[in-house]
Amino acid sequence: MAVAEQDVRQAEQRMAALRENGFAVSARYDRRATRIVVDLNTGVQIVFPTRLVERLADASPDDLAEIEISPAGLGLHWPKLDADVYVPALLQGVFGTKRWMAAQLGAAGGKVHSSVKAAAARENGRKGGRPRKATGVL
Repeated sequence: MAVAEQDVRQAEQRMAALRENGFAVSARYDRRATRIVVDLNTGVQIVFPTRLVERLADASPDDLAEIEISPAGLGLHWPKLDADVYVPALLQGVFGTKRWMAAQLGAAGGKVHSSVKAAAARENGRKGGRPRKATGVL
């Protein structure tokens, strides 16, 4: 499949537009705080804990320490993990796939303690608790 020059120009224009919002000029892993620090050309610094990012959450410090920046500055790559993070997505608060992020939010929501949740649990307990699972045997 041949790529037309017009397609190349359009792609370059899209990349230039993305770079206007900032692109990575340096990235490092802060071992003490277990977080990634990304410096943008705009002077803005993005700092985020590794546990928030899908492919970085369970990685070892040695694997996290090696970070490559794409030539355009729009991507970060961890070669030992074969993991990539898109810088414009970081700026929007996107740290993984929709499914992974939803699971993280659900897990966090399940850990919430409130008086309403406690009252509902007590009421459910008065009714005998959770219904037993059907075993399929009659």
